[in-house]
Amino acid sequence: MANNITFDTETDIPDRAVLVSLVTDAVKKKGINPEYSLHELVQLAETAGVEVMDTISQNLAKPDPKFFIGKGKVEELRMAMEAVDATTAIFDHELSGAQVRHLEESLDVKIIDRTQLILDIFAQRANTREGIIQVELAQLTYLLPRLSGHNTNLSRLGGGIGTRGPGESKLEMDRRHIRNRVNDLKDQLEEITRHRTLYRERRQKTGVFQVALVGYTNAGKSTLLKELTDAEVYIQDQLFATLDPTSRVLELPTGKEVVITDTVGFIQNLPHDLIAAFRATLEEANEANLILHVVDASSEMREDQMAVVQSILVDLGASDKPQIVLYNKKDRCTPEQLQMLNTGEGHLTISAFEEADLLAIRDAIQTTLTGDTITFRIPANRGDLASLLYRVGEIINQEFDGSDSLYEVLLHKDDYEKNGYLLQDYIEVSHT
Repeated sequence: MANNITFDTETDIPDRAVLVSLVTDAVKKKGINPEYSLHELVQLAETAGVEVMDTISQNLAKPDPKFFIGKGKVEELRMAMEAVDATTAIFDHELSGAQVRHLEESLDVKIIDRTQLILDIFAQRANTREGIIQVELAQLTYLLPRLSGHNTNLSRLGGGIGTRGPGESKLEMDRRHIRNRVNDLKDQLEEITRHRTLYRERRQKTGVFQVALVGYTNAGKSTLLKELTDAEVYIQDQLFATLDPTSRVLELPTGKEVVITDTVGFIQNLPHDLIAAFRATLEEANEANLILHVVDASSEMREDQMAVVQSILVDLGASDKPQIVLYNKKDRCTPEQLQMLNTGEGHLTISAFEEADLLAIRDAIQTTLTGDTITFRIPANRGDLASLLYRVGEIINQEFDGSDSLYEVLLHKDDYEKNGYLLQDYIEVSHT
């Protein structure tokens, strides 16, 4: 790899791109909607600051090992790019280093794949030390096996997508130096993860419940966090507006407080390297007592987006967590879309801007986490049971009735089931 390559990573000239989609038998078997995936790629490109000039699709049984798309399609792509004076071709798939090199040689333009585009957006969004480290780790892990494929890419074109993040000096390192840098970044992340784990354990010891907001990118998680807690968070109608997790205290109707955390949005074909790098951040979902799955109810791809989120939760080991599905943006839904929403237990149809809906969310969180309010009649000589009530529940009220004490307790259903054999004979009344 050349040692004296230089290029300017700052430019005011936006990339002009033609987007390319390949529909293969494997894509069809996975049930991926190629039209929506291409539409999503347009949104990703625009989020990255790219001017989308045209889109091209091709159907093939399997990708061409040399050019990814067919050789004839390469010529069609070249002509399409010349017609609109495009400088970049963005593929809605992950390319190998060899495919990038062959496409560059044939087209003489910058070649970007879906993974690199997403990594570029994350590089723009990262603000905290942890976020910056995570993005650089994912970028270098992606880059390492593709160094030869991106040689001319980096030397010929300056700035724009694909060059943010690590920067010139790091991109020019040889494989050994990059591996050393990757190991160093992993060590830094492990230290951050250790501190995050200790902080989380301290919160758990205080008995504070953890609630995680998860969902497809641009589902409205940050807006919901802001409206629920008055948090000052970055909100834009674009993909991956939130990268760094934000935690805030949320007060429930009873006055009990929980910690609610906004997490990075999910997307189909989210790069594996990115999931690995952001695993420490995504652990917020895995460690939560409750997951609020925020869904853009107005999206035509709502069910597919929900399936992507559930799949990633499975990968994180968080699929068995208690979950409330929040069908957000009901004000943008058609009557037909509203009729198709699940209205059963554990599902709410909401708008983040309606106070009644925000109250309904608080009530649902409270019911799920703290369970029912139960009144127990405890004899005065059973101090052990009184102590147990204080340990496993929240005492709302206490009254005396002769030689007995009446305790009104907000009790989590899991705690009640765990200790029910000791308390069930002393229930005076249960309030559902």
